[in-house]
Amino acid sequence: MALKTTATASSADAVLLKQRFARRMADDAMFYPLFDHMPGVSFFAKDEKFRIVAANRHFYERFGFEKESDIIGQDDFTLFPTGLAEHFRRDDAEVLATGVAKLNIVELFFNRQRIPDWFITNKLPVLDRKGKVMGLMGTTQSYESKKQILQPFMQIDKAVNYIREHFRKKVSVEELAAMVHLSPRQLQRKFVEAFGSSPQAFIMKLRIQAACLALKEESAQISEVARAMGFADQSSFTQHFQRHLGMTPLRYLRQFRLRRI
Repeated sequence: MALKTTATASSADAVLLKQRFARRMADDAMFYPLFDHMPGVSFFAKDEKFRIVAANRHFYERFGFEKESDIIGQDDFTLFPTGLAEHFRRDDAEVLATGVAKLNIVELFFNRQRIPDWFITNKLPVLDRKGKVMGLMGTTQSYESKKQILQPFMQIDKAVNYIREHFRKKVSVEELAAMVHLSPRQLQRKFVEAFGSSPQAFIMKLRIQAACLALKEESAQISEVARAMGFADQSSFTQHFQRHLGMTPLRYLRQFRLRRI
């Protein structure tokens, strides 16, 4: 009985110690700059309206901003193509609605060198003083810096890396399967298990994301982007682009040019 009382008292003391420490902190004191010293880790926080309210240096520099205040108030639809933004919004909305964290989400982004890379994302609810969900916070970490999480996918790692380097060219499933000593059917199954899509869908997603980056350039021409991304013609490019993002390349290009005005 005495042991139980001691344990309870120690637990209560711990809570009081934590509360006293939190009350002494300055209003703008934050822990998240610590992530700047963890290679490959980005931190973000959003309010209940999905607006960014905090971000560490790694996160905002990925979008070309020089300071945190430049990204505050923005949301995924101002930072990402519509298709990606809608995907991220669904995850955010689920965390806000349920108060349950979403951990180890494997997602595809282009890194700061504009090379397609896999990132592991974690999203957790942020609670107010009454225990109500008031937003969410999360981290993203690059594939290279957290490969251990992706161990189940390592059997097709060589094929994934080849796609990342050659997605602008024609890549066959048979060619990829031979690299990792699997049959085309086995490779197909491994890709679906790991990433939820076939190798060809995986390649197309990379092409469309790379096209989005290329179309942001002031001198971008749709026909040239289509050719650079390995599409047979501009019509094929437009068809795939609209299927993935819900808009034509021309509309996407005009949106970003209007934002510069």
